[in-house]
Amino acid sequence: MTMPDNPFATGGLGGYGTATMSYGTAPAAQPAAAAGHAPAPVKDVTTQSFRADVLEASRKAPVLVDFWAPWCGPCKQLAPVLEKAVAASGGRVTLVKMNIDEHPGIAGQLGIQSIPAVIAFKNGQPVDGFMGAIPEKEINRFIDKVAGPQADPAAEILAMAEEAKAQGDMEQVAQIYAAALNQGLATPAIFAGLGETLIDLGDLNGAREFLAQVPDEVKADKAFTALNAKLKLAEEVAALGDPVALAARVTSDPRDFDARYELSAIHNARGERDAAADLLLDIMKKDRGWNEDGARKRLLEYFEAWGMADPATLAGRRKLSAILFA
Repeated sequence: MTMPDNPFATGGLGGYGTATMSYGTAPAAQPAAAAGHAPAPVKDVTTQSFRADVLEASRKAPVLVDFWAPWCGPCKQLAPVLEKAVAASGGRVTLVKMNIDEHPGIAGQLGIQSIPAVIAFKNGQPVDGFMGAIPEKEINRFIDKVAGPQADPAAEILAMAEEAKAQGDMEQVAQIYAAALNQGLATPAIFAGLGETLIDLGDLNGAREFLAQVPDEVKADKAFTALNAKLKLAEEVAALGDPVALAARVTSDPRDFDARYELSAIHNARGERDAAADLLLDIMKKDRGWNEDGARKRLLEYFEAWGMADPATLAGRRKLSAILFA
């Protein structure tokens, strides 16, 4: 039943009515209980304990009350499905059972005439309910309606990592991702996030070792295309020379394209993407065919590593088009 036709929405309760791999550890959002999680024992509520176990408890999280009786066949069908759905809710709701043969008063006050009946209490009041042995999918929709959709723990991890990254604490970023993986949140985005962070920290050996452990089905995700490109560029940069000396060579000889090319890679490794792109574009302006079109090819590798929507990619593509189609 929905709220418009829910006879329990306004109270009427008499005396109860009102009011594997390890890269460190870090605090991380706990994943919600898996759908296959074994249901915990369900508490039996009595008339005497109803206020504490339902009304007061519902001020912390919604409480579902399963009204049943031992002789009720549909009640026995509903119980395991309902318990499974509540266990999978990640603590968004709790469940208690009330035997109406032993405790008929509350059911009578609520006007329950048929069982099984499940009534949701929130902030001390009944807010919604359903009757009958409904399918698990409908129970999950009911729980979402009463408690709100289940949070995505992976999205919470990504948000925490982004916040730490914005503060410049890359060690903390790595610890957040690693803790999530150790807790079983093995999504492609989290795998890729840790791999990218290791590269940003300059731990190229660690990044290579980590990527070797990533399952093949995860590596197939598009996030790893950019990650592999970034690792390749970082490995090349590690073998380059002194950026100060390279900059001096560029200043003294505008046609020292080797210096421009290597300095571009260093700028890219530092996250100075516009500067990295401009050095390659300068080469193309002066000599389109240099190194078998190497400047353009490298620039396209940058675009792939940065991502299609990155501002540096968008600006670089515009400048590249102006050169190619001038």
